[in-house]
Amino acid sequence: MIEETGAKTSVKNILSSGANLADRYLADYDELAGVVSDLKRMGYRIVLTQGVFDMIHEGHARYLEKALEHGDILIVGVDTDEFTRARKGPNRPVVPFQERLNMLAHLRHVSILTPRDVGQDIGLLIKTVQPHVLIASESTKDFPEHEIAAYEEYCEQVVVLPPQATTSTTARIRFLTIDGADRLARELSERIPGLVQESLERIRNL
Repeated sequence: MIEETGAKTSVKNILSSGANLADRYLADYDELAGVVSDLKRMGYRIVLTQGVFDMIHEGHARYLEKALEHGDILIVGVDTDEFTRARKGPNRPVVPFQERLNMLAHLRHVSILTPRDVGQDIGLLIKTVQPHVLIASESTKDFPEHEIAAYEEYCEQVVVLPPQATTSTTARIRFLTIDGADRLARELSERIPGLVQESLERIRNL
């Protein structure tokens, strides 16, 4: 029997069918550890994954669905805006942290959301949760092969999933950037001759 604690209230709401972002988002790792401990005692198999989840698309949804197939409770570590910029450059993320959280909370496969921030050891969340299954994606750099053994110390199993879509957020951003540049080039090529002619006429009229 779980004791009547704040953690129990969180567990009850986490297990409900609603989005309940206020209950599903656990920013404090000590609180997260307590909730995870309660869930484990209740017999739930804990799955952990982490990433940016920028411009959420079908591939993200399928990835999270596949992740949950390995257990009962899926915890998703979401990179903050600052952490994302540090890892991916000043133009990322495209979608702000809070909006990414809101979108993930409405995906039925996600049970708990928690942040990953600058200044944290990249393995801190794994050490805190100590999941039954750690899910990684082949498309991320968080899990180089030489570090897998170190992560296995904190979980029963590490599963690396292939990309679940034919495109990625990075590829979509690149396409939009190139497409925008092409449109700008076309507009300039159409307008520059006229601007040059106008400039020449003004010079003649001086």
